[in-house]
Amino acid sequence: MPGRPGPDAAVPASSAPVLGLARACHPGPTVAVTVLTALLAVALGLPRSALLLVTGAVLTGQLTIGWSNDVIDAARDRVVGRADKPVASGQVAEPVVRVAIGVAGLLCVGLSLACGWRSALVHLGLGVASGWAYNLGLKRTAWSAVPYAVAFGALPAVVSLAGPGRQWPPPWMVLTGALLGVGAHLLNALPDLADDAVTGVHGLPQRLGARRVRVVAAVVLLAGSGVATFGPAGRAPFWALLGLGLCLVLAVATAVLRGRLPFDAAVGIALVDVVALVLR
Repeated sequence: MPGRPGPDAAVPASSAPVLGLARACHPGPTVAVTVLTALLAVALGLPRSALLLVTGAVLTGQLTIGWSNDVIDAARDRVVGRADKPVASGQVAEPVVRVAIGVAGLLCVGLSLACGWRSALVHLGLGVASGWAYNLGLKRTAWSAVPYAVAFGALPAVVSLAGPGRQWPPPWMVLTGALLGVGAHLLNALPDLADDAVTGVHGLPQRLGARRVRVVAAVVLLAGSGVATFGPAGRAPFWALLGLGLCLVLAVATAVLRGRLPFDAAVGIALVDVVALVLR
């Protein structure tokens, strides 16, 4: 799903189009979702060929989402002077990004189909479609968290259906992914709330406000920790209970601390959730 790329000095598109493209794809979230896909594939025991195919499919899908976000938001980003957005700041020409979206889209469809029609249907119809729906308008509504919940919740199914058994993941894994997605959306929007207010973006985080976003994100992510701990059959291992306890401490920190520390604490919960999702 799209996120805010790291700030950097403007680079003319003519001198570094490849670098501009890399920055415009929202590399942080793109890499994070791709790595999570690969880790899930390893945890679910997919053979190497299936692992490479499903990871490549998710990577190319994320590229189309990240690039389209920069293109669609370019006019609004120019209004607030977003130097960290490559299309808006002229680091890469918009036609170049549109061509890249087309190429990545074709690769995404081909790689998804190579994973089997079930995995492809979930990935393209729920994962990639949710990201594009967010970019095209849902980000400006009270339903802005829904695409994140759907896309992250569908990710375990994209991976498991790409395996030899073509099996659906257990419900707890889908729910953990969905909660992680909602938490990621809230945290991802937090640094941009002021700019969003200027450009007319009134999604769920903007309606909640910075203070409540941190608290709600912590609660949602903590719920994901609970599902990942107690959702699988059998007794929860000690390390999972320890991780849940750590998340509880971090959740309290998000409610009582000030400055950047609540944001860092909430990110810590998200990381623990990812580890629990993969290992459980």
